[in-house]
Amino acid sequence: MDNVKFLVKRSQKGDTGAFEQLVTMYQDRIYALSYQLTGNYADAQDLAQNVFIRAYRALPGFRNEADFGTWLHRIAVNLSINEKRRKKPDVSLDNPVQTDEGEMPRLVASNGDSPEEAYEKKEFSNMVREALWELSEEHRAVLVLREMQGYSYDEIAQMLDCTLGTVKSRINRARQALKKQIVRIAANNGRNLPYYNGHRGGGKK
Repeated sequence: MDNVKFLVKRSQKGDTGAFEQLVTMYQDRIYALSYQLTGNYADAQDLAQNVFIRAYRALPGFRNEADFGTWLHRIAVNLSINEKRRKKPDVSLDNPVQTDEGEMPRLVASNGDSPEEAYEKKEFSNMVREALWELSEEHRAVLVLREMQGYSYDEIAQMLDCTLGTVKSRINRARQALKKQIVRIAANNGRNLPYYNGHRGGGKK
């Protein structure tokens, strides 16, 4: 962390080499988040690149006592929310995203299931994927931050610059909206919901 603060200070003084080191340190995590927010590789690459461009331009106003990684995540979420998508992306929530720090969590876990169980979970994952992209950008963003990234309510509130109560309310509405979409999709396609139990992530409080 001390090294990050040092590199940030150097970057704020115009040291582009220091900023390139920061990009190297955080690019995998930012790309993983960008993929979860956008749902396809091309848009994720564009978003991740824009995050670092925006961060570099905003560096003079960054307070170095804040967490640099959280600040980057906030930029990514805000850019994702503000950017209009021309098409709904194709995202797979059952497959983890590989980063230097390991796999990003799956929304639906797999633990040595039988072929039948694996198929049912795959079907459920497909419904979740489809339902997720029926949500608003705001609802999708808070679910990604909470359920997939594991951020606490307080951390999400800081990222989105809103109150703790607003975050809890938004996440609750997002979960309810996701549940309704999953039920609708299942009914329309004659599918069962053996694994849906109002999923809540195991993130921090």
